Amino acid sequence: MEAILRLDNNFKKSRYPRNVVQNNRYNIFTFLPLVLFEQFKFFFNLYFLLVALSQFVPQLRIGYLFTYVGPLVFVLAVTMAKEWHDDHARRKRDNEANSQKYLRLTADGTQVVPSAKIRVGDLVVIEKNQRVPADMILLRTTESSGACFVRTDQLDGETDWKLRVAVAPTQKLTDNADLFGLHGSVYADAPHKDIYEFEGNLAVESGLSEGPVTVPLAVENTMWANTTLASGSAVGYVVYTGRDTRAAMNTGRAKTKVGILDSEVNRLSKILFLVTLGLSLAMVALDGFKAVWYVTLFRFLILFSSIIPISLRVNLDMGKSFYSMVIERDAEIPGSVVRNSMIPEELGRIEYCLTDKTGTLTCNEMELKRVHMGLMAYTLETSDEVTRHLQTNLKEHAEEAEAAGEACRDTPLGTGHGRVRRDMPQRVFDIVESLALCHNVTPAEESAIPAEDDTLDAQAAAAVVREMAYQASSPDEVAIVKWTEHVGVTLAGRTLTTMTLRLDAAATGGGTAPLLTYEILQVFPFTSESKRMGIVVRSRRTGEILFIQKGADVVMGRIVQYSDWLDEECGNMARDGLRTLVVGRKRLSPQAYERFDSAFQRARVVVVGRAEAMQRVVAEHLERDVELLGVTGVEDRLQDHVRTTLELLGNAGVRVWMLTGDKVETATCVAVSARLVRRGQLVHVMAGLRSAHEVQAALAALRTAGDCCLVVDGDTLGVALDFFSDEFAQAAAALPAVVCCRCSPTQKAAVVRLLQRHTRRRVLAIGDGANDVSMIRAADVGVGLVGREGMQASLTADFSVMQFSYVARLLLWHGRNSYKRSAKLAQFVIHRGLIISIMQVVFSALFYFAPIALFQGMLLVGYTTVYTMAPVFSLVLDRDVSAEIAMLYPELYAELTKGRVLSFKTFSSWLLISIYQGGALMLIAVWLFDTEFIHVVSIAFTGLVLNELLMVALEIRTWHRWMFWSILGSLAIYVASIWVLPAYFDVSFILSAAFVWKSLVITAVSSVPLYIIKAIRRIYAPPAYAKLT
Repeated sequence: MEAILRLDNNFKKSRYPRNVVQNNRYNIFTFLPLVLFEQFKFFFNLYFLLVALSQFVPQLRIGYLFTYVGPLVFVLAVTMAKEWHDDHARRKRDNEANSQKYLRLTADGTQVVPSAKIRVGDLVVIEKNQRVPADMILLRTTESSGACFVRTDQLDGETDWKLRVAVAPTQKLTDNADLFGLHGSVYADAPHKDIYEFEGNLAVESGLSEGPVTVPLAVENTMWANTTLASGSAVGYVVYTGRDTRAAMNTGRAKTKVGILDSEVNRLSKILFLVTLGLSLAMVALDGFKAVWYVTLFRFLILFSSIIPISLRVNLDMGKSFYSMVIERDAEIPGSVVRNSMIPEELGRIEYCLTDKTGTLTCNEMELKRVHMGLMAYTLETSDEVTRHLQTNLKEHAEEAEAAGEACRDTPLGTGHGRVRRDMPQRVFDIVESLALCHNVTPAEESAIPAEDDTLDAQAAAAVVREMAYQASSPDEVAIVKWTEHVGVTLAGRTLTTMTLRLDAAATGGGTAPLLTYEILQVFPFTSESKRMGIVVRSRRTGEILFIQKGADVVMGRIVQYSDWLDEECGNMARDGLRTLVVGRKRLSPQAYERFDSAFQRARVVVVGRAEAMQRVVAEHLERDVELLGVTGVEDRLQDHVRTTLELLGNAGVRVWMLTGDKVETATCVAVSARLVRRGQLVHVMAGLRSAHEVQAALAALRTAGDCCLVVDGDTLGVALDFFSDEFAQAAAALPAVVCCRCSPTQKAAVVRLLQRHTRRRVLAIGDGANDVSMIRAADVGVGLVGREGMQASLTADFSVMQFSYVARLLLWHGRNSYKRSAKLAQFVIHRGLIISIMQVVFSALFYFAPIALFQGMLLVGYTTVYTMAPVFSLVLDRDVSAEIAMLYPELYAELTKGRVLSFKTFSSWLLISIYQGGALMLIAVWLFDTEFIHVVSIAFTGLVLNELLMVALEIRTWHRWMFWSILGSLAIYVASIWVLPAYFDVSFILSAAFVWKSLVITAVSSVPLYIIKAIRRIYAPPAYAKLT
């Protein structure tokens, strides 16, 4: 609900949440229950819990207790230790944020308090480069104008600096202490997620010299939590804390991610349970349901429990840790960190990649590449020509002024508007001057230029000329101003009412550069609806009033005077991936400006339709007969190898969506530059739609658009998600690329969840800022970049990389290997359990369906550990192709997304293999050793171990030395254990020739047919990778 807060703190603060950051999942009371719930919600673990508990019942006990309880306890202990470690790291990061110190103002003086102690209604001092701890109303700044800049990279992902303005009545106070003499209230609307909207007012009843006032509050009067003050210091009044802040409301809670392979194994375990139950019922039924048959049934269930091997979880978790280690040690992607070692196989099943733009695809380093003026075009390489034209223009007018008997300093430098036809130097000066004036950029060194003073130019000229640092809400504007500085026209100073340009191009022989000062009369900021920004300035030297405007060609083409080259040149720049801005100018007479100003002031007080009324006045009085000066092309430099990476992902069957907080035009240019939009591909734009009817019609048009790249803005996306989520998902999910602009962090996460719900496919999200955290957490796989926007995305993500191009190797090589290896490992471990259970079934059937264990004690434990574990686990070293081939043929990755590596078909194949081998081993052992039946256990077990070692060798595609040594080592351990375990083996019998050749026959019958079948299949139906090796 809305909040009405008293300036004198006369209200109940306890009703508002504490100002704490809390990302941990557990506390001391919830850790054990939640972790156990997460583990036992899987059928796999729950089954083994029941089996282990059954061994405490004497009638159901089979063999040794530790055989069933030990593995389960080990698995749970490892999982709990890992969860505790990860949650401890999250809690540690939270404590660091909550303990940051801030200066709180009170009537008795100042107090240093931690962030967690800040409450609604507090007055907090924020210093330069300090993080804002809570949502605040900006009351005062150290700048006389009340302006300051904040960096919002941890909130909206954009590194541009945003201008914020202090509330006028409080800014005029002499000192911060005067704030405590005010009596009034602050009204703030209810907490919500929109970081671009805020409505409120400040009502001061007493304490001001001008009497009671009520001031409307908007988003430019706020400082949101997790932003950073970039200039000066400020005093803020806290209105939202803790979970009510915009940052917290746009950050989703961390969730436990479960890989699709784990889910598939969990489904297979249910099938295996049905197989176990079916075999147990068959045994009891064939025995005629004698006596207490239900006890016999339970004993058979426990006896056949090896069909669902608990060692599967141990092997898979060890495999995950190994894959994580390999990723972190890969020299091709240095600096990569695996923060969630439970889902590396997910990297092999990605079908949608949702990426941030700024700092992820781009470096956020803007550079003006081209200026086109119709007859001439200039690039960075020819900028010295622009400087020469400026020097020529200034020199000509200085000579004209001297010839007219006027002092050079009183001459309107750079003006030649009285000429019938302007020459090229004059045209160059006009566009450079316009570009240097039409923006919202402020130099960092503002103190060198006093605000309102008759000696302004003299003092500014005396300032030391040095490289300027600029603050702005858009990096492309900074790029343009830096270009004008490069060619000789520098933005020397700016206040809310004045702007000063230093003409470095006119400085010769080490002299002082002349200055031009302009009064700012009106500023029309850029909006996504208008797609343009304008400014009205008056030169202090000449009194001339200029209206300068720049914007997108789609709107400026209707405003500026017609030119036959405009559309063609804008198209050329767009195809080169440059952001185009059309620049126009119009001179206004004092009378014309007075008429405009009078109409504009009337429009500003309109209650209903104020924005539309103001725009109509601007269009009627200013946006007519505007002279076209030229077109600029600004490049947002892409990160290294972005185009190659996106092409690789596209060929691998991964659809890439770009989700950004930037405006439509900027995002579209980057999408074209990054080749996310292919050459000749249609760009379908859905923007500015705020009604359900408009969005429904746009979706209908999208369905008939065919192969295109969809560009949708935040307003349209919000309506689509609210009313037509399924229709939007159905239409957009089939497109090769989608660009979502002006997205809030919540919308990014909503898009991720929509794709997951509608497509049932695996989604990867990658970003580098705090605004990407919700998206990263919601995705099946979250990747964070270490970049300029801090470490929060990197620390929250499942995988952290240094640059976007590393994603290709992460998926196409490591993801492919992790998934294929784990799938093979899982099926082989299941086979290992199935084969011993089939042997048990045959044994029980031969011995009158008695629930007696064939292998007990150390044999049963040793089979899944020392005898076969190392060879089976060595399958994680196997690979079917080299890294070079995997990166060269990304189509190999596309095959994995079909899920054929681990499916019911492959599971059925392994089931049949297990039935054949288990039956063959047991039946042939009984047949060959019918006269020596007392040794059947050692005979069958020897054949079983040899068979498993041969099966491992059969599955290996690329031999590694550790594979070779693990097989030989396991065989040596088994041979040595024959002498160590005399209770299970008769050494004299085993050393006989009959035992040796008969054991080899048993092993050959169970294994050789599979080798033959595999060789035939490789000849007549080779896999795709076999054609490349």
